[in-house]
Amino acid sequence: MLKTALRNVLAHKARLLMTVLAVTLGVAFVSGTLVFADSSTAAHRAAVSKDYADIAVTVTPKDPPPGAAGSAGSAGSAGSPESAGDEPASVLDDGLARKLAGLPGVAAVRPSADGLATLNASDGTPLRTGRVWAHRAAAYVPGADGTDSRHPLTAGRAPRDGEEIAVDSGTAAAGRLRIGEQITLATDGPAMTKRLVGIVTTRDTRVTAGGTLVLFDRATAQRLFASPGRYTSIDLSAVPGTDTAELARRVTALLPADRAEATTGTAQAAQQAVLVDTLTRGNEKLSLVFAGVALFIGSFLIVNTFTMLVARRTREIALLRAIGATRRQVVRSLLWEAALLGLAASVLGFLLGLAIACVLPEILSTTGEPLPRGPLVIGPLPVAAALCVGVGVTVLAAWLPSRKAARIAPVEALRTAEQPPTATASRVRGAAGTLLLALGAGLLLSLAGAKDASEENLRSAMSGCALLVIAMIVLAPLLAVPVIRLSGQLTGRLGTAGHLAHRNALRDPRRIAATASALMVSTALVAGLSVIGHSTGQALDRQAAAGLSADYVISTHTSSAGIDPAAVQRVTATPGVRTATAVTDSTLFIGGGVRQISGVDPAAAPSVMELDFVSGSLKDLGPGRIALSSTLARANGLRTGDRIDARIGGPGQDRTPYTVVGVYEDNPTARDALGARAEVQRQSLDPGSVQRVLVRADGGADAGATKDRLRTATGNNPLLQVQDRRELVQEAAGSLSTLLTLTYGLLAIGGVIAALGIMNTLAMSVSDRTREIGVLRAIGMDRAGIRRMIRLESLTVAAFGTLLGLAAGLFGAWTVGALTNGALKGYSLALPWDTLLLVCLVSLATGAVAAALPARHASGLSPLEAVAEL
Repeated sequence: MLKTALRNVLAHKARLLMTVLAVTLGVAFVSGTLVFADSSTAAHRAAVSKDYADIAVTVTPKDPPPGAAGSAGSAGSAGSPESAGDEPASVLDDGLARKLAGLPGVAAVRPSADGLATLNASDGTPLRTGRVWAHRAAAYVPGADGTDSRHPLTAGRAPRDGEEIAVDSGTAAAGRLRIGEQITLATDGPAMTKRLVGIVTTRDTRVTAGGTLVLFDRATAQRLFASPGRYTSIDLSAVPGTDTAELARRVTALLPADRAEATTGTAQAAQQAVLVDTLTRGNEKLSLVFAGVALFIGSFLIVNTFTMLVARRTREIALLRAIGATRRQVVRSLLWEAALLGLAASVLGFLLGLAIACVLPEILSTTGEPLPRGPLVIGPLPVAAALCVGVGVTVLAAWLPSRKAARIAPVEALRTAEQPPTATASRVRGAAGTLLLALGAGLLLSLAGAKDASEENLRSAMSGCALLVIAMIVLAPLLAVPVIRLSGQLTGRLGTAGHLAHRNALRDPRRIAATASALMVSTALVAGLSVIGHSTGQALDRQAAAGLSADYVISTHTSSAGIDPAAVQRVTATPGVRTATAVTDSTLFIGGGVRQISGVDPAAAPSVMELDFVSGSLKDLGPGRIALSSTLARANGLRTGDRIDARIGGPGQDRTPYTVVGVYEDNPTARDALGARAEVQRQSLDPGSVQRVLVRADGGADAGATKDRLRTATGNNPLLQVQDRRELVQEAAGSLSTLLTLTYGLLAIGGVIAALGIMNTLAMSVSDRTREIGVLRAIGMDRAGIRRMIRLESLTVAAFGTLLGLAAGLFGAWTVGALTNGALKGYSLALPWDTLLLVCLVSLATGAVAAALPARHASGLSPLEAVAEL
């Protein structure tokens, strides 16, 4: 039987090639993603190991002042000299550095003053704002030879005073910065202008993974991120052969127990590797989704291929049974055949996966978020996954057809055609499909009134969608007949070729349904995701500028940085500005929950906010008085005139009794609650802070010129952004980029695998109908007519799968959309007609492309040779 399996594989190698390709795609995505994950992790760890190769122990403050960044191995937030001066001075100074240098085993001591700094590019726009956590700033610390070993210079020189800086080569390239140019930057306050005097290289993985690096002279870095004469960390290198753990214990004994701590370089490297790896690992999930979809859709192709092979080899299998082969031997023969195909697909898929792993860093990297580079790391997991996935999926997909083959009786050898399913089998299929459809649709409909995107409801929605798709697959053979008959009204008008294509499609509804299932699944996924994504995008668009009558919003890129009050005054005095209102955003602890409160000027707020008060008014805001959104008021059972204890700001503040002076309709611009700005600022952790400025421009002012003047009024601070209403909408829509990438990726994968399936089916169909095609050629049908018949048959299959997929996808999107409405106010179903039209066109194009080779083969058959076929 093993020899029989080998012979069958070789005998049908051309027809089974498409099956191998389908499995290969899934294996390639799985193995390639795993190799990419291992390789990127190794690259991260290698880069981090280089960062800490010369660090044995690092000393950092236990309670650093706000803005002190800690050591090179820990994240922090940049501070300003004003804020740093309000905190207890760091114990890390030159005196401690000298003491540490005298410890046995210490080879060298390197103090550092590190923090965060954001730069403007040469065109004045903030540079790499998406990676604020990696906007590194540090001191250039020269050694005995006058150079900093951590930051080797590649051009220019090191900064010598507070008016000069150096940057890394990646930052210079991304921002098109040149030596001698004046650079605008900010740490955690007003913008500063410094002259670029040097370009360095760095091994800091936070920078190489998409961040920036600014180097100051030592005194300036101390003033910005610690305090004069103090440091944020002290790094120690060890004499060769020194035990770093023992050295860390000696350092700890020298430190004030409550003021500083010592960490080994090995521990820091491990922590940093985990941090960077966690922040970049999300890129790998998209490929795994593609792999899962490719394997799922490809399984239909495998099942269909083996089903057709079993049907074509009915007489052969019956003869094997007649000469003594048992059912178990027949099953084993077909499963061996599947295993051999799966093994070949696994090998090809793994090789293709290595190519995918090589190009993934280029695809996933952008100018702002490059991924680390390194050699491919091929571990045992990707190899095992390739074999298990490729062989396992193929064998499982071939199991049902093999069981069917085992039930073939020897008498089947006397039959020349495959027998249609019995009426009982059709009734059982119809009952099972209807039950699954009722369960899936019922589960989805039950969620229509939930309006709650809880984890339990999301799992129920996924289960309902899965049941719905399975039901459509089960019912597809029964639905194929009426749908294809309906489509025959159109194809029948295209002449004899159209009529024959219609009749051929009706010959075997099960084969047509199995072929169309791959296209149906991919179409359902794409249609459902695109509808949800489009509807969500429109809701976000409406929400981005909802409740906003201002023309511009000035806000910060980071939650820690506030807007300089002097900048607010300059914005107010900018030509073309009618009204500019500062808003202080803070945290409101109310009724056991945490909400957001906006501090506004009651007199000016109505000119920049669209507030619809259900009761009360804005003018009554003041000390001890707040207004609540309708949702917050309803959640706490409050009405205008009620009193409640609440706390504004951080945990250190006391609860204060507040009177509710108004309730307004939910408004994203106003947040959950409104208070007088002076009251909110007084209760906040950072009194006087401003997080937003809402600007109303004069009606006749030029929009572009006004925006430029506003940027100038903010000092071109890279921590601030000036956005008009259109940009607010675009920013909100930008969060759907991953979903759009997923949608079009699934469409591409589904189209490729569906094309392989249709091509496979048509190729076998042409082979089965060799004599019939010969007769058609003999009675006068030309080659063009044969090709047209095959193409129309392929388009019929594609249209059937597309129709079922659209129906399932739109129904799923309609029901699941109720959950989105619970999490996103203002959500309503909106059909993306352009995307749905694209899906239909791609699906029909898939059918046309898949028919090319079978149609060419069929039209090339010689009439005499075709009629002579047995």
